[in-house]
Amino acid sequence: MKYKRSEWRGFEVLELHLCERKAILVCPKTPRADKKWLFKTEYFGAFPSFELEMLKRGYYVAHIENITRWCLPEDTDAKALLCEFLINELGVYPKCMTVGMSCGGMQSVYFAAKYPQYVAAMYLDAPVLNLLSCPCGLGVAEVNFYDEFVKATGKTVSDLLNYREHPIDMVDTVIAEGIPTILVCGDSDKTVPYIENGKLLAEKYRQSVVPFVEILKKDCDHHPHGLDDLLPLIRFAEKYY
Repeated sequence: MKYKRSEWRGFEVLELHLCERKAILVCPKTPRADKKWLFKTEYFGAFPSFELEMLKRGYYVAHIENITRWCLPEDTDAKALLCEFLINELGVYPKCMTVGMSCGGMQSVYFAAKYPQYVAAMYLDAPVLNLLSCPCGLGVAEVNFYDEFVKATGKTVSDLLNYREHPIDMVDTVIAEGIPTILVCGDSDKTVPYIENGKLLAEKYRQSVVPFVEILKKDCDHHPHGLDDLLPLIRFAEKYY
């Protein structure tokens, strides 16, 4: 396959199309011998400090377009196709570390649950895990994206009341697969409230023996994502990926 070559933040980018979607692989200037890589599951380019630091350390960064940020099954399957392509055609490491911020966290969890063979570890940042909380805003959230969600997925509140495939429902499968996770959240998130989302994941992981790290940012809202001090994320990646 021929690639269009471009540049992002000083790094070479290989652009390709899979299943009628644009996909990219950002290449480090000095790749690691094992060709390990991060999979940014949504919002490529947003709050990129961790990805940029890992590129400097020799990791690749990949992304494929989603139909919607609310994660249709087709979006999850497209991620697996990208993994297969990158592994078989470009020789990257057989498993990635996902980087999922907000709706990207939801994308990461659904992907890891359905295709655990491609996921070694997850970094989740203020992840959407309870759809009644976000996008529906039925709890303590001060904003909601309900109309956008219904338009994108066709699911309504009535459907979600008895829904058993919220992202948080998939976490048990991820834990059963032994996938280590680092969770970063703001304790004052008004969009994806911690007590209705991240806290539920933390409780599940702490009842298991699977490696888990949580960093709760005091007085922090949904934004900014990431950490000023990247060392905890770097140490987690180096230890569990």
